[in-house]
Amino acid sequence: MINNQRFLAFTSIALLLLIFTSCRSARFLNEDQALVAHVDIEGVKPELKEAAALYVSNDIRANSRVNLFIYNLFNTKNGEYKKRNLRNVGEAPRLLDTSLVELSATQIKRFLFSKGYFAASVVSAITVKNKKATLDFNTVLGEPYYLNKITYNFADTAVADLYAREVKPNGSIIVGKQYDAVDLITEREKLYQTMRNHGYFDYIRQYMRVAVDSSSKKQQLNLELQVENPSDSTTHQVYKIENVFVTIRNFGTEKKEIKKTYDSISNIHFTDETNKFRLKPLTRYMYIKSGELYNLSKENASYDRLYEMNGFRSVKINYQKTDSNQLDVFYEMVPRPLMGNQIEGEFTLSSGMSGFNIGNTFSHRNIFGGAELLEVKLRYGVLFDPRLSGGLSNKIFNNDFQIGVNLVIPRLMTPFHVNNTSQYGLARTTFSSSLQVFNQDATYSNRYFINTLNYSWYESENKFHSFTPIVLEYRQGRLNENFAQNLIEQGYLLYVRSNNREYFGLGTQYAFTYNAKKLTKKENFNYFKGSVDLSGNVLDLISRVIKFDENLDGEKKILGVPYLQYAKTELDYRLYRNLGGNKQFVFRINPGIAIPYGNNSSLMIFEKSFYGGGMNGMRAWQARTLGPGNYNRASVKEDLRVNLRNLDQLGEIKFEGNAEYRFRILNSFLGAKMNGATFVDFGNVWRLKKNELNPGGELKMDKFLKQIAIGTGFGLRFDSDYFIIRLDAGLKVKDPQFEGSDQWVLKHFFDSKEFKDQYYQTHRPDRYNFIQYNFGIGLPF
Repeated sequence: MINNQRFLAFTSIALLLLIFTSCRSARFLNEDQALVAHVDIEGVKPELKEAAALYVSNDIRANSRVNLFIYNLFNTKNGEYKKRNLRNVGEAPRLLDTSLVELSATQIKRFLFSKGYFAASVVSAITVKNKKATLDFNTVLGEPYYLNKITYNFADTAVADLYAREVKPNGSIIVGKQYDAVDLITEREKLYQTMRNHGYFDYIRQYMRVAVDSSSKKQQLNLELQVENPSDSTTHQVYKIENVFVTIRNFGTEKKEIKKTYDSISNIHFTDETNKFRLKPLTRYMYIKSGELYNLSKENASYDRLYEMNGFRSVKINYQKTDSNQLDVFYEMVPRPLMGNQIEGEFTLSSGMSGFNIGNTFSHRNIFGGAELLEVKLRYGVLFDPRLSGGLSNKIFNNDFQIGVNLVIPRLMTPFHVNNTSQYGLARTTFSSSLQVFNQDATYSNRYFINTLNYSWYESENKFHSFTPIVLEYRQGRLNENFAQNLIEQGYLLYVRSNNREYFGLGTQYAFTYNAKKLTKKENFNYFKGSVDLSGNVLDLISRVIKFDENLDGEKKILGVPYLQYAKTELDYRLYRNLGGNKQFVFRINPGIAIPYGNNSSLMIFEKSFYGGGMNGMRAWQARTLGPGNYNRASVKEDLRVNLRNLDQLGEIKFEGNAEYRFRILNSFLGAKMNGATFVDFGNVWRLKKNELNPGGELKMDKFLKQIAIGTGFGLRFDSDYFIIRLDAGLKVKDPQFEGSDQWVLKHFFDSKEFKDQYYQTHRPDRYNFIQYNFGIGLPF
């Protein structure tokens, strides 16, 4: 276990040494050289300062201390920089270059000019001391220019009408607005997109020009927007699609007899060199069709959907003119390998226990000829507890085996007709089946079998629906006989009843997500996800018509097994705010409630309950170790604490909130960007009503604030563009398992030894950790 004080001391010393050694980098330079230590831009508005800084030449920006330290570590010898055999690590020192300083000043001035500050001036100042240079760019903005009058000059009246109808109402160029060159570029792009979406195949951006006249009244501009005709015509030509040619290429595999067909209804010529694909599933996502006008948006949508089918590694769409206003379109696709296999594994470390997970995924990407995806997944995980006696096999705390089969079909398969256009994203039908076998040493075993049918589709670009009309599940949970008897003798009969049981479930699930596609963007937006999970209602209606057998507890049975009846909902709302550049603030609220009723109104099953803690929630707590409410495990007898770990801290109500500030630390670190985050997490889980298993675990509004846990911490994110590796350290601030002012456990952080010793005496073999480390892939939210 890490000693927190020593860890903090070591970290602080390491950071100080890093700063000290990087500051002393100037000693490696020649007498005529100077290291750029600081760059500042004065006189610009705060909203422009960060953008203006980007126009300072990269070669004269101050180094990252960490990267410079790494470079110096490997590329210096005998008090000077090496001349050869340089290592490509870290970041070479950025030296003062007066020519680049003047160039940067000119570039900043041009940037300000593009923002409407035509009279702006930028003067650079250089200060050198002890071989370290400070660069100051002193700016005088002057008064900005505003748009006074806008005139339009279109050589083609049809283009003028289209602009007035489609572009101008929501245009970027507005009278009275401060001049900004970005608005002119945006307007040109909007016209380009509009023209190309209305059949103008030959239209290019350069046809639009803007003349700027600043000779009128002071700080006033007149604009003339011009759209020219092609040099060889008096109008812009609209094109219509005539023939469609679809070719599936066969590269690197055995050549077969090529299958060629012609669909006279859709006028499609289909050539499949692999003889493995059917035309109809592909044509659903080929939006450029015979008889329609050329449309750039439909072309882009075709690319997106065909790639999303996950069956092709390459998709190309080309055109050939056949007449003055006719185009033939050619779709050419290269399939991905038909079958694939992926093995992955991970090492786990949790509360002194260690183990591993290993998984294998086999995939078939075109099993029925329509780019359907079949996946067969196998996974095995084991966790060892060194506190158990005996050899390695006797130290197994739990093991988990899972097998699953998924069949994903790239369309909605329903008994009635639905629109499968998938304009905003690929619609999918997924058949899924999985089996889990879990065993925990001398405690608990679980057999879980589930089958689902799921439909997922996009209503709009930012609205996503997931509907699972059928969730068919069977579970058999068994407590170890001796362990169960021990629990009963100590008054935990309710826990035995809630876990030592067999059930059958038939339910429905639905989830709605808003703005999921924006989660990786640095902009201001709201995110929302809401889900509903219902089970047992159909069976309950049937039981009123057909007499079901009942067990001794009065629960109705189907196929000899009681069925579940419950309702569960969970919400996830997030507020994302961009603070400029790579700085972002995120606020999140995540409540949920699960209500058992009807056939099993007194008990909520383990799998459907909420828990607190983990890498994506209350990060200062390990998963399933927070709550419920004020529950303290000191109430559990010592010989039960090991076996009950992660099984007794559940609830039917959840409330969680998070606030996180994200920022860039290093632009380049070992081939990735290093980002940082500071966060505060607050929340807990609760029981709906008093439960003998969890004293103090029920929700009481007059004790709500006393039952809220608070954690804080710091995290590092290594972003390689393809994936993000995340390391978070969460620190407990307020722990609701204690009473009164003792809940503020942070006050014991620096005298933790005595506090931990006292905790161990009352919670043996549990130990108290102030800091919880979390390692994961991707952002927490």
